Amino acid sequence: MVLDMIAVASEGQIAAGRFVLRPVRRSDEGLVSLYAGDKRVAEATHSIPHPLPPGAAEAFVMRAMAGKSDEDIWVMDGSSTGLPEVLGVINLKRMDRAQSEIGFWVAPAFWNTGFASEAVQALVAANPHKDRTIFAEVFQDNPGSARVLTHAGFEYLGDAETFCVARNARVQTWTYIKKLG
Repeated sequence: MVLDMIAVASEGQIAAGRFVLRPVRRSDEGLVSLYAGDKRVAEATHSIPHPLPPGAAEAFVMRAMAGKSDEDIWVMDGSSTGLPEVLGVINLKRMDRAQSEIGFWVAPAFWNTGFASEAVQALVAANPHKDRTIFAEVFQDNPGSARVLTHAGFEYLGDAETFCVARNARVQTWTYIKKLG
């Protein structure tokens, strides 16, 4: 199965159980706007503003498609198995010394379905950045995302805080780490 994921990853897609992780494309703008515009999604992330300003989803898609940043972004796409084309988004942000930080969000209609766990586990297994370590940070009022990480083998590292754009406030976080080799 790991060989299948590596083969698929070389084509820009990563198999993730009931869906694939694939590069962002222009046709994702509408659903990204709809889901990221949901206050519950925005308030669970560091950087999505609420309300979502006009053009924000388009700018996100264009930035993701340009691939010129230190961040790689994939859409959780279930269309090949009869699920919606966009279930959520997952990303890896490059750090130094073969390390990355993983982030993800899933549309509220698909919460508690295991999609986030499948996406995190698939991305970690594919390890497209060839990382030795992956970090993650979740808000302390989001225990569901913390369970996703521990289920994927991440270990609790400590408490911190970060700014949340949608809340316009600093929010307490839990930090996690996964060593890959």
